[in-house]
Amino acid sequence: MQRILFVCLGNICRSPLAEGIARDRIARYDYAISVDSAGTGSWHVGERPCSRSIAIAEKFGIDISSLRARQVSREDRRRFDIVVAMDESNKKDLLSMGFEKVYKLGDFGDLQGADIPDPYYFDGDEGFEEIYRMIEGAVAELLERINDVEKA
Repeated sequence: MQRILFVCLGNICRSPLAEGIARDRIARYDYAISVDSAGTGSWHVGERPCSRSIAIAEKFGIDISSLRARQVSREDRRRFDIVVAMDESNKKDLLSMGFEKVYKLGDFGDLQGADIPDPYYFDGDEGFEEIYRMIEGAVAELLERINDVEKA
């Protein structure tokens, strides 16, 4: 079973959305994959995802309200097979922490390597829906690729 860690800055917006979307797809398609999320920073440890992330996930039938933010740990280097950063800054932080192979979520789907922007600083809720859709497409392709490799 492959283990994926989704990482953003504070673990309250993008990475919990990625985790929730992935958990939903894993359950729907019966993939043998486990997922978690974390942040490179410690500001929000123990907090729920931000209210706008919870609301946009709920709009698409996914409940992320029980998730709690945590900070990436050194132990995560051993615990996870695949580490996926939301943007280039997160990727650089993870590499400087000793993670050897880090992907960007934007490397999957039709995002052509784009960063997943941090919606925390967006005005209004429309940015969260755009971010949700970016994450959803990229997570779908990532999980399909992993599942195909697992089956081979």
